[in-house]
Amino acid sequence: MKKILLLLILATFSCSKKDVFEVDRQIIIKPSAKCENGFAGKYPCKDYDLLAHISLEEMAGENTVGNDSWAWVDSATNKEYALVGTNKGVSFIDITNPAKATILGFLKTRTENSSWRDIKVYKNVAYIVSEAKDHGMQIFNLNRLAQVTNPPIEFVADREYSGFGSAHNIVINEESGFAYAVGTKTFAGGPHFIDLSDPFQVKAAGGFEQSAYSHDAQVVTYNGPDLDYTGKEILIGSNENEVVIVDVTDKENPTKIAAISYSNIGYTHQGWFTEDFKYFILGDELDEKNKGVNTRTIIFDFTDLDNPLLHFEYLGKSAAIDHNGYVKGNLFFQANYTAGVRIIDISNIDNKAFSEVGFFDTYPENDNTAFNGAWNVYPYLPSGNIIISDINRGLFVIRKSKS
Repeated sequence: MKKILLLLILATFSCSKKDVFEVDRQIIIKPSAKCENGFAGKYPCKDYDLLAHISLEEMAGENTVGNDSWAWVDSATNKEYALVGTNKGVSFIDITNPAKATILGFLKTRTENSSWRDIKVYKNVAYIVSEAKDHGMQIFNLNRLAQVTNPPIEFVADREYSGFGSAHNIVINEESGFAYAVGTKTFAGGPHFIDLSDPFQVKAAGGFEQSAYSHDAQVVTYNGPDLDYTGKEILIGSNENEVVIVDVTDKENPTKIAAISYSNIGYTHQGWFTEDFKYFILGDELDEKNKGVNTRTIIFDFTDLDNPLLHFEYLGKSAAIDHNGYVKGNLFFQANYTAGVRIIDISNIDNKAFSEVGFFDTYPENDNTAFNGAWNVYPYLPSGNIIISDINRGLFVIRKSKS
């Protein structure tokens, strides 16, 4: 998957010859548009309005490519911020009032440009990894955003962690205070544990290599139906050709609980627990391309972690490739590349039935099986606003339409 994406993207984009702040900083487009008659402006939609759009060029100049995103809420002010990854670094945007969204600044990549960058937040600190050579992990104090008086500015990282070189992704269990870098060259590409108890002086805390390369993961403090693991720290790894379940409570002795595969594997990419920890919803990134199916979501029954079962498969309405997906209540928010973000009702999951109840398509050209469009969606802001990071068009802020 990584090699395929790299060839496709690098064939089109190159490093900008301009510094990120040597470009015209005028905000070119920041529209709002209600979803009416199937469109919000030029973007196809259903029941989700467009609140703001900020282009990649505004964030970081010419030849900028979007990738992952996350968000942070300042508990002192309740302001909401989007953290948007690009091939060149991370853009920090105040989206408290989407109609007046402000680019506060940009943190450049630590070494070189890369099409892959990932950000997660613990307390008031952002942890940033990339597949750029020798990038390690940048550590950035998000409290600095409130101090910006003349935006945009160029930020520098507060600290750096060099316990690994490149990494594909990072996940954080906010309850335990541990981060897990995946896709590094340590631990055979398995999760690399990092203790965040001192957020600016983080420490290596071991790793797990028995299941080899882990492309993505979710780590939770378990409180689900399997009473054998109540209170344990459980990692679910999406490991290219299978899903693995690992008890990582004891960092010096992580233990594999189980693994499960499924038919017609393309690339076991990323997944998320339902809030009751009963089911795990997985996206396979290459089955649409390699197997010729419509967007396919695989749902596992994790009632018994020692004996995971395939529950059912859900097929979407197009052959667009699914990427990252997250659960909030009875909804599954799925970044679906060229088909934008799809909002799926999972309330009838026990009876093996999903139904799409809304969408916002950030890539109106088509719904082809291609690596364009929505990379990530973040649905957890207290305001109810949802951020989307798009490979081609940057940041979108959307919200469910009022009835």
